Parts: sequence; C-alpha cells; structure tokens
Amino acid sequence: MAVKVEKQFQVSAFFTFFLIHSSQTGVGILNFQNQVIKGAEQDAWISLLITGVTTHIILFLIFKLLDEENNDLVAVHHYCFGKLMGNMLSVFAMVYFWLASLSVFRAYIEVIQIWVYPTIKTWQLCFVFGLTFYYLISSGFRTLTGFSFWGVVLPSFLFILIYFPMKHINYIYLLPAFSHSLGELFLSSKAFSLLFLGFEWILMYYPFIKESNSKKISKWAYLGNIYTIIVYLIVTLISFLYFNQEVLQQLPWATLIMVKIVKFSFVERFEYAFIFIWLLVVISPICISLWACTRIVKRAFSMPPKVTLKLLLIAIAIVSISLKEFKSVDHLINLTANVGTVFVYVYIPFLLIIKWIKNHFLKNKTYSKG
Repeated sequence: MAVKVEKQFQVSAFFTFFLIHSSQTGVGILNFQNQVIKGAEQDAWISLLITGVTTHIILFLIFKLLDEENNDLVAVHHYCFGKLMGNMLSVFAMVYFWLASLSVFRAYIEVIQIWVYPTIKTWQLCFVFGLTFYYLISSGFRTLTGFSFWGVVLPSFLFILIYFPMKHINYIYLLPAFSHSLGELFLSSKAFSLLFLGFEWILMYYPFIKESNSKKISKWAYLGNIYTIIVYLIVTLISFLYFNQEVLQQLPWATLIMVKIVKFSFVERFEYAFIFIWLLVVISPICISLWACTRIVKRAFSMPPKVTLKLLLIAIAIVSISLKEFKSVDHLINLTANVGTVFVYVYIPFLLIIKWIKNHFLKNKTYSKG
C-alpha cells in the first residue's frame, strides 16, 4: 500500500542530489586508499569507475522497484511477501541501516581519538553526539534534508586544499596503466563499494520527495551519484600521485596525512580544523540511516519514531563503548560492508525480480477472470 505524505513534510526533487551524495560520503574517504590499492594497485581508479557505474545501475533498479502503489521498502515487502513476512524482512533491512550508522559513528570517534583527543572517552563523545543526532532526527526529514544540503555545500570549499599535495605529485606512480586483470579490478571495486553505500536509503525517504514525475527524482539521484564518483576520483588520483604504492598499502588515513601538509599563517595544525569541518559531512549519513530505521519501525509496527530513536541511540552508545580496540572497529566496518554489498547488489535485484513475477502472475490472473 502506498505511503501518503503531506506536502508540508516533503522536499523538492532537487534535494535528492544532496541526499544521495551526503549519504555516500562519510569517514571512508579519509582512509580508503590502503584498501582499494591492494587489488588493482595503480589502476584502482578504474575500479572506482566500475563501482560508480554499478551503483548507477542499482539506482535504476530501485526506481523500477518503487512505484505509485509501492513507494517505499516496507510497502514493497508487503506486496511481495505479505504483511508478516514483509515485516520480518523490513526488520532485517532496519538492522543493516542501523549497522551503517553505527559504523560511520564509531569510525569518526576513532578519528577524533587518534588525531585530536587521544585521552577522550568514548562515552563522552557518545553523549554529546547522541544529543545532537536526537535533536536533528526528531526535527523531521526536512531538517535532515537541509543539513544534507549544507553538509555538501560547505565542505566543498575544502577541495581547494588539493593545491598543496598537487605541488608534490609524481605521474610515474600511475604507470604502467591498464596493466591489471579484470579479477584484480573487481577486487578493488569491491573495496570501493563501501564508499558508495548509503544511496539505498532512498527506499525509505522516496515518499517524502515532492514530485509527481519520478523521472525528475531519478535525474537528481543520478547526478548525485555522478558527483560522488567525481569526488572520489579526484581524491583517489591525488592520493595515488602523491604516495607510491608501497607506502600507500601500509598507510592508514592517507587523506588526513595529505591534509597535514596544508600550512596557513593563521592555522598551525589545519588537520584539526579539517576533522571538525568533516563532522558536517559525517552527521548526514548517520542521521539519515537512523531516520530510515525509525521510519521502518513506524511503518511495520506503528511504534512512535521518538521511542524507536531513543532505543537505537542507546544501542549505538552501548556497542560503541564496548568496542575498545581499533581492530574491533575495523571488523565492524568490514561486517557492514559485506552486509551492505549483499543488500544492494543481491537483495535489491532479487526483490525486483520477485515483484516482476508477482505483477505478471496478478496480470495473468486478471485476464483469466476477464
């Protein structure tokens, strides 16, 4: 059954661009280089383009999955599997969305503890950020959309910083080009897939986009994904040209290390400012995914969103505090990446096939009755 959202709670299709891009951008851009270079090495930028194209294809499938009658994930589940089974599958989707928010949040805490405040306690950051997340999410989807807008626009000015590492780049580091097999390219592509996760949350906020023509929504969604590809491509190429392969494979937080060379007369350690400015970027994927969780619970079980949000934030705080080792955080991120890859590249196409089969069955049934 279609979800009807009043116009005062909806946003223009134009903001789909910012929702998609902000959902795909988080902590991963700060330290992805040592993972993606293990497969295709200097050709890993090709793997990035492959991942971007496959993301485009999955977005196309999502817009085929959603229609006027079934305009969010819960409605699609109910249509394909019935209410009971559909609610169970929606809960599994909610767990994945929650894992995504937990991974981004705990990874950002790790950045703060390594780079800025080594002695600060995890519970202290959980308390401060938890209150911030609760205020933003409980304010509604329009507030989250506005924050996503500024979370894309304001940090975009940081791209002028690429001037500093570009003064030290070496083009030899990209050679020999096109020298790796498809298997190696796809291995790096799998590592890149974590960076692009988040766009699938449109499965829940699609009814909140104010546009009767779905083509306009899809147009802005595709543009948002293209912008994500461009951003990651720039950072990837600059990283590969600044560091050689041997160094990059062993180097965590390569993006932040490049930021360390930025020098201004009025700022001594610019990477500190960069990390806190990046908080504007990190908040969006955390809040949008948590909002999607509350939306699933409300649609499936009619539980008030604020109650669900409090429980989810408490769960995030408990798990974040219990992960004391940085290796445990890495395991959490890898788990989320694996679950997200299965959800996006396996479950969404499978769900679309099930929907097509049911549409065909109901159509034939209608004809036989006629």
